[in-house]
Amino acid sequence: MKTCWEEAGWEQLAPDVARRRLPDWDCTVGVIVGRTDVLVVDTGSTLREGAALRAEITRLTGRRPTRIALTHPHFDHVLGTAAFAGCEGYGATGLDALLRRDREVLREDAVRHGVAPGAATEAVDHLVPPHHAVSGEVSLDLGGRSVLLANVGPGHTAHDLAVLVPGRPEVVFCGDLVEESGPPQAGPDAIPSHWPAALDRLLALGGEDARYVPGHGSVVDAAFVRDQRDELAARFGVSR
Repeated sequence: MKTCWEEAGWEQLAPDVARRRLPDWDCTVGVIVGRTDVLVVDTGSTLREGAALRAEITRLTGRRPTRIALTHPHFDHVLGTAAFAGCEGYGATGLDALLRRDREVLREDAVRHGVAPGAATEAVDHLVPPHHAVSGEVSLDLGGRSVLLANVGPGHTAHDLAVLVPGRPEVVFCGDLVEESGPPQAGPDAIPSHWPAALDRLLALGGEDARYVPGHGSVVDAAFVRDQRDELAARFGVSR
């Protein structure tokens, strides 16, 4: 029998933990529900997409989201953020300054990948940088459920944040440090020399039995993350 999450097109990963693969870029959005707070991981690629996500999460949980965590600064993960006004936002140290400084770069990247210019401009103009910088690890109490935010980068970008949800199984939202639907994308803001080490930190965080949720693609296991780590090390000539 399907849960309410699954009936709505979400994938339930653990009790009160779910994710949705968004259309167009197959980008993951996650949600973790506690007794008092609802944490959303990434926000989609436009204000319209973010607003639809917020409305759906509110309907499914019976409560409005209260916190958001941004895994990294790429358009398909952050441009829905303004739709979550009133939520406390978290990101890796330096993400807030980057989102203030490089708005035009973000807008151009979104348009280059197919976001309508008007929608990209609207999302960037109203973008809300995170309120809280995570330099190491930060534990959040959502009410009967603790979530760990960990600054595990740099790697895919200089500002990679992972979200660990303890439990059985443990769930790790990896952002684009891990990708399953295609080879990991290394753009001009990637730091390849540190990427394999970031995946080592992810593996230490989640352990052997965790479910690892990539920024794009199907949920994977620790063996997949290790293999991707080794492939990245070979690809970029990083000694391990």
